[in-house]
Amino acid sequence: MHSEPQAAPYRPDPRIEAIAGWVADPVHPADFPKTELRFRNDRWAAAVGLDTLDDAQWTAHFGRFEPLPGNLPQPLALRYHGHQFRNYNPDLGDGRGFLFAQMRDAQDRLLDLGTKGSGQTPWSRDGDGRLTLKGAVREILATEMLEALGVHTSKTFSVIETGEALWRGDEPSPTRSAVMVRLSHGHIRIGSFQRLAVLEEKDHLAALVAYSLETYPGSLPPEDVPGRDEPAVILLHQVVERLADLAASWMVAGFVHGVLNTDNMNISGESFDYGPWRWLPRWDPRFTAAYFDHSGLYAFGRQPEALLWNCGQLAVALRQLAETAPLVAALDRFGPLYQEAMARRFTWRLGVESRGAEADTALIQAAEASMVASGAAPEQFFFDHRSGRNPGDGDFGAILRGYEPSAQTDDPLWREDAPPGVLVDEVERIWSAIDTDDDWTELHAKVAAIRRLGANLGPAPAPAGQGRAGA
Repeated sequence: MHSEPQAAPYRPDPRIEAIAGWVADPVHPADFPKTELRFRNDRWAAAVGLDTLDDAQWTAHFGRFEPLPGNLPQPLALRYHGHQFRNYNPDLGDGRGFLFAQMRDAQDRLLDLGTKGSGQTPWSRDGDGRLTLKGAVREILATEMLEALGVHTSKTFSVIETGEALWRGDEPSPTRSAVMVRLSHGHIRIGSFQRLAVLEEKDHLAALVAYSLETYPGSLPPEDVPGRDEPAVILLHQVVERLADLAASWMVAGFVHGVLNTDNMNISGESFDYGPWRWLPRWDPRFTAAYFDHSGLYAFGRQPEALLWNCGQLAVALRQLAETAPLVAALDRFGPLYQEAMARRFTWRLGVESRGAEADTALIQAAEASMVASGAAPEQFFFDHRSGRNPGDGDFGAILRGYEPSAQTDDPLWREDAPPGVLVDEVERIWSAIDTDDDWTELHAKVAAIRRLGANLGPAPAPAGQGRAGA
C-alpha cells in the first residue's frame, strides 16, 4: 500500500539458504556487453539500507550481480510447477531470473531482491534469459501506479540497460535489452507447493509450509473454523485472505494483470510479474490484456474467479498435509472476504466513509453502471468524483450524496483536468521517446506525477484483523 518507506540500515538475512537445497538451483548471472543505469528506486532502497550506494556500486551489484555483503554468495533460481491457463506444466522454474538477496526492513519484515532478464538458468528451456528494455519500462509504470492505487505490489528497484539486440515476436525487433531487479516480500508461489505435492515430497511440503508461516506471518483463522491449529490449514486461510484482497485491489484500480497462472501467484498476496498488463480504457468486465487470452480466462471481470481457482490448487497441494473439509472451509471464505475488500477499497478510492455492506454494495453497483453508461475510464471517473468535479447523476449520484467525505482534496492536484494515467497510448508515447531519442524525461516525469497521486490518496485501508505479509 502507498506510504513512504521507513529508512533502515542494511540488515542481510538470507534465510532461504535453509531450504535452498530442495527449492532452488545456484546459477550464474549473464555477462552483459554493457551496463548503463537507467532507473534506481531510492525510495525503496532506503527501506533496506541500500540508498547510500553510489551509481558504480549500484551497477556492480544490480548489473553484474556482485554479491551484497553478508548475503547470498550465489544467486538462486527457484523451482516450481504451475497451471498455465489451467493446463498443468511441470517444466517451469525461474527461466530468466533469480533470487539475489534477502534483508530486513525497519519493521523487521523480510524483503527479497529478485531479477528478470539476468540470464539463462536450468529452467530457461528455449528462452534466452533476457528482458527487453521496453518490458522493464512497462514494469516501472505498472508497479508505480499500482503502489499509488493501494495495491500490494512488488517494486521496480533497478533497471540497467545491457547493450544486446533481442528478437521478440510481440515487439518490433531487434529491440534493446535490460536487466531488472524487483523488491518484493517473497518468492514462494502456489506453484512451489504444487511441485512438491506432485513429486510426493511430503516432508519438504510440510517444511515449506512451516517456512512460509514463519517468514510471512499472518493472523490465525477465525475461531469457529475446523482445523484452525493445523499449519497447512492456517497457511491456506492466510493465502485466501491475501488473494481476496489482491483481487479487489486490482478491480478497484481498473487493472488487468493478464496472466494469472499459479506460478505467478505469490503466497504473500503480492502482485508481481507484469507482462501484458493493461489499465481499463472503460469499465468492461470482458476486457483482456493478453493477446493470447483467446477465451477471456483472465479478463478483467474474471480476475477474482481466477485467484479463487488458484487458491483451490494450493488446497489440492496441501491435501497431503490436511483433511479436505478444513481446506474447503478456508476456500469458502474467499467470496465474503472479496466483497468486504471491494467495499473497503471502493469507498477509499472515492474518498467517502463506508456506510455498511448493503449500502456500499449498492454504491459500487451504481458506480459500475454509471461508468458503463458514460464510457469513462475508471481512472478519470474516480478522479472526477473524489475531486468533487463531478458529483454524480442518476442512481449513482443519489446514493453518493448520502455518503460523508473521508479525504481532503485541497491539493492543487485535484484541480487538474485529469489524473496521471498509464493507458496503453500513454505507455507507448513514453516508450517511443526512449526508443527513438533516448529521452527518459517523460518516464521520470510520469513516475513523479504518479507518486504525487499516491501521496494524495494516502494508504489504502488494511483488512480488519487479517494478516498480509509485508502490508
